Amino acid sequence: MHLNPYGADAVLLAVNLVTNPASTAIELAERCEESGVESRLVRARRVTSADLAAVRVALDEWLEVVDAPDEDSRVRLMNAMLAKYTEHPRLTNHAGDGWHMHYRPDGVPVGRLVATLISTGTALHLAGRGMSRLGRCAADGCDNVYADLSRGGRQRYCSPACANRDAVRRHRAKAS
Repeated sequence: MHLNPYGADAVLLAVNLVTNPASTAIELAERCEESGVESRLVRARRVTSADLAAVRVALDEWLEVVDAPDEDSRVRLMNAMLAKYTEHPRLTNHAGDGWHMHYRPDGVPVGRLVATLISTGTALHLAGRGMSRLGRCAADGCDNVYADLSRGGRQRYCSPACANRDAVRRHRAKAS
């Protein structure tokens, strides 16, 4: 069975890379490897500074999707990313690991590969879980991004630490 590299892991990789940006090509390769998203393909290629720059551009575009003021804007921005980074879906069994879908040509540079994974993964995340399942942390002073993978779809904080700090702040404000 082939796991879908375009699923939640791709969205979480985007969150990881915007929250703590990779500063070198080697670091980008390590982060992709840690995420498990197409790590076999990243491992097989030399990640370059051009790849790092391409991923930074894609992440800037992705943040526009995150910060979109409404659903229509979010869809328009997401569709622009899909048009830029993906191609027609097709079945492949390139490594003998089972038939699966690709939304990119084979042999693309790592920067394009990551941009394709992030844009397709985010589109699938939003279409499958809900258009509001991506946002900025609600805690005062925190601007981090989150991808809501919760069952109920009510995540509003980037981490339990921010949620707890905000709950304590609200409690203290109510008590005084």
